[in-house]
Amino acid sequence: MTRLAASLILMSTALLAPAADPPVEIVGHRGASHDAPENTVASFKLSWAQKADGSELDIYLTKDGKAVVIHDKDTKRTAGTGMAVPGATLDELRALDVGRWKGERFAGEKIPTLDEMLATAPTGKRVFVEVKCGPEVVAELDRVLRASKLEPNQTPVIAFSADVIAAVKKARPDVPAYWLVTLNPKGAKPRMAEELIAKAKEIHADGLDLSASDVLDDAFARKVKAAGLKLYVWTVNDPIVAKRLVGIGVDGITTDRPGWLREQLAK
Repeated sequence: MTRLAASLILMSTALLAPAADPPVEIVGHRGASHDAPENTVASFKLSWAQKADGSELDIYLTKDGKAVVIHDKDTKRTAGTGMAVPGATLDELRALDVGRWKGERFAGEKIPTLDEMLATAPTGKRVFVEVKCGPEVVAELDRVLRASKLEPNQTPVIAFSADVIAAVKKARPDVPAYWLVTLNPKGAKPRMAEELIAKAKEIHADGLDLSASDVLDDAFARKVKAAGLKLYVWTVNDPIVAKRLVGIGVDGITTDRPGWLREQLAK
């Protein structure tokens, strides 16, 4: 074979090869919530079908002590009836339909338990558990995580509450915990890297999970990574923003459209 022929074969092979996956973890926001009702089994299964590396969900503790998956403190937005989650039992919540609002084909989707959602995860995938209530949920969260088939690294816990992160790390030092922070809150100064790193270390967080903001630039990211912390970002549905974040070295991006965003990043 001539050198020219070999070169042509290599070039054609490169052109035909599929685009490489982006060097970042793609996390479905409440599952594949652009296409399916958020925080449902249907949304999670779709996120796995879309090749998400992980999927994020939200939990509250019910009146009878069960960890259920729902973002809001009541059911008004997704079920049409304003039942307060902490004041309701699991059976009362399970009687509601939280799929129909997204389309008739999702009618009948129920509020899932954390156990049910963890059980959907394929081998090697991660489920990011956002705690929306307080540390009172940690005992039940610990029970559910220990009973699941997933390894501790597959079930990172995230929360805006520093107290929750500290409680999780005290109960389960083997489970990754990332502190959620809004970088540019309304009516307040942008949060600074040094401040967040110091607090993360104080509560024994393994990383930061930050809002996508211009505040998060290359210098900010370098400081976080130099401190030995993981760096995740939410919620990104713009490929231009996502590519910038990949460029500064974030570990993961949470998005409503995991399959689509992966395709955009691979271009």
